[in-house]
Amino acid sequence: MIRLAAGMSAGARRNLLTVCAMTATIMQALDTTVANVALPYMQGSLSASLDQINWVLTSYIVASAIMTAPIGWMSDRFGRKRLFVICCAGFTFASLLCASSQDIGSMVFARLLQGAFGAALVPLSQSVMLDAYPPEQRGQAMAIWGMGVMLGPILGPALGGFLTDLMLFMDETKKQEHLRFDWLGFIALAIGIGSLQLLLDRGEQVGWYDSPEIVVETIISVTGFYYFFAHSLTTEEPFVRFELFKDRNFAAACLFMVLIGVSLFGTMALITPYTQNLLGYPILTAGFVLGSRGVGTLVAMMAVGKLLGFIEARTLVFCGLTITAVTLYYMVGFTTDTSMQTIVVVGIVQGAGLGLVFVPLSTVAFATLPGHLRNSGTAMLTLVRNIGSSIGISMVIANLTSTTTLMHARLAEFINPFNNALQQASSILSTATDQGRALLDAMLTRQATVIAYDNTFKLLMVLTLFALPLVLLIGSSRTKPSAAPAQAHAMD
Repeated sequence: MIRLAAGMSAGARRNLLTVCAMTATIMQALDTTVANVALPYMQGSLSASLDQINWVLTSYIVASAIMTAPIGWMSDRFGRKRLFVICCAGFTFASLLCASSQDIGSMVFARLLQGAFGAALVPLSQSVMLDAYPPEQRGQAMAIWGMGVMLGPILGPALGGFLTDLMLFMDETKKQEHLRFDWLGFIALAIGIGSLQLLLDRGEQVGWYDSPEIVVETIISVTGFYYFFAHSLTTEEPFVRFELFKDRNFAAACLFMVLIGVSLFGTMALITPYTQNLLGYPILTAGFVLGSRGVGTLVAMMAVGKLLGFIEARTLVFCGLTITAVTLYYMVGFTTDTSMQTIVVVGIVQGAGLGLVFVPLSTVAFATLPGHLRNSGTAMLTLVRNIGSSIGISMVIANLTSTTTLMHARLAEFINPFNNALQQASSILSTATDQGRALLDAMLTRQATVIAYDNTFKLLMVLTLFALPLVLLIGSSRTKPSAAPAQAHAMD
């Protein structure tokens, strides 16, 4: 296989390297999706309670968040190919443990391993893609990378078997054995991020700050971040390279990645239960309806790689955010009578808007970043996107729950003997009978939930509109990087 690679042209090797890098990302996306969908079935087969089965998702999220931070250091210290191979092998082994788990304890442990090993796959694959392509083609490379992420659930099983052989085409990056690991910085950051992820993931389940668990996790998280920043700003070799944020484009991209995480995952967290619980769509139908978003994203990503050649990245980001805000405005008017066609069309357009934002940001983030910081940069970009998604999901679910309760109480004020419309209704809705009161409560709950969804869509729309002026923070995507590109690390 190595001899075959040596005799190939640079273009052929680049194509195979692209398949190699994308397959790892696809595997990670596939396993994450399967776990989310299969959660109700896992609860029955593992004889777990609702609170216990949620740890299957929580353990993965926490482990992935903690282990994303040191990816840049580990890649520089041990070499990117070695780390890539180890993480792929560990992720595969953890997936096998998940498949063979017979109780909730072993499943949670396997998911912890899966999150720890899978954390490196996305940032390393992005770093490989950036190094494999020349600067003028990196927009197209990020478009290919983004499309691969979207196609993960479809192509993952078919491509997974070729991963080990394709690893041979990846050249090793130079190991820096003199690097020392900043244990104090890592432990403080791990405590801060881990506690924050637990807080965001479990807050809605336990009642937020009415629960002592959330109070304790907040204190631990703040303490962890305090010691991390205090230590990192006073040590000679900090765990996180803060020089990353001296680059204007990278700092702006990190800010927008948080906003994308909030908007994208927040909207997905809302529209899924909306179609199933309020509109009564079967799970398969809901899946096809929600898949329309992916179609729009794929089409936009196919076009944006070419558009970056003659349109500034910040212009495309502005257009994408505007499209996203417009679609959220239409979603504010969703009711129980909204047709499937309307939801599909809005989903396609919204997916296209997000595609116009994601690829240009992934490109401009590294447009001026020195090559030796690229591994740390991809890890940091993935970390802030994950944190943004956790914040977005927690924010919209909390707002949905509280608004539903508030709207129910306000609507209930109109259920009184002086309501003429209620008096003219049939005897089925009589407040004098248990059946009538139950039907009235169900109607109020349904209408209150619709209002709560619309208000939460409006919240996301306002956040997206507030993000529009921040586009001015993004510099030109035509600027050359301050250091020579590290293309030689990925190819001859």
